[in-house]
Amino acid sequence: MPKEFSRTDRFSQQLQREVAQILQREIKDPRVVMPTVSDVEVSKDLAYAKVFVTFLNDDEESIKEALKVLNEATGYIRSVLGKRLKARITPNLRFEYDPSLNEGIRMARLVGEATQRDEERKKQNGNSEDE
Repeated sequence: MPKEFSRTDRFSQQLQREVAQILQREIKDPRVVMPTVSDVEVSKDLAYAKVFVTFLNDDEESIKEALKVLNEATGYIRSVLGKRLKARITPNLRFEYDPSLNEGIRMARLVGEATQRDEERKKQNGNSEDE
């Protein structure tokens, strides 16, 4: 019987929760505005982790600056993680920007605009048929 979740999946979920808490409570740098951990990819040997984050600011310059700050703070974040995790290894972290959330918001807005235009066309066509 196959396992529902592999060890790396369980570890990445735990890592995601812990890193999110650390970023919200411990990192006080004003250049990092409202970070959200959207996903964590962990290597098979649990030695490396890619942490995907999004930020409240969505301009390119502030995103680059926030990623730089987070990648420079990996030593501190790893030390806090090491105290919280019950694992032999604390993975090396690398933070990357995840554009999927902003892309999803943009797509939802485009769909909303398209449906609104369709509704307006239906109203216009309905009025012209009545005359």
